[in-house]
Amino acid sequence: MSLLFRFLPQGVDIAHAYVTRLENYTVGMFLGIHAHELERPQPVLITVEMLSLYDGPVGDEITQVVDYDFLRLEIGKLASAQKFALQEHFCDRVAALCWAFPPVIAVAVESTKPDIYPDAAVGCRIVRLRDAIASSQ
Repeated sequence: MSLLFRFLPQGVDIAHAYVTRLENYTVGMFLGIHAHELERPQPVLITVEMLSLYDGPVGDEITQVVDYDFLRLEIGKLASAQKFALQEHFCDRVAALCWAFPPVIAVAVESTKPDIYPDAAVGCRIVRLRDAIASSQ
């Protein structure tokens, strides 16, 4: 089960909840605070998980659900548009893209820099709730 369910207030009806994932999308981008991280783009893996609630089962039309093609394209644009110092800030910006889809009520974004250390990857994961859900807590 998605960790996003843990962040929902009690009483939220999840009878028609859908979790959509974009997993390990790899972009080359400038991300970091050290000079060697800003010399050239580095690979960053991005995973986005979105929890959407609907009144009933969805039909077989892309207009009814999260369009991960759109999300992938927008993340790519964001990653190439500017240099980011912190993964936390970059993840917040990616999360904001998910609010383009009205059914999305919660989002988790993870970024991973696999090449920073020879023996470990470094990353950040954030969870955000849509304003209406967050304000009901």
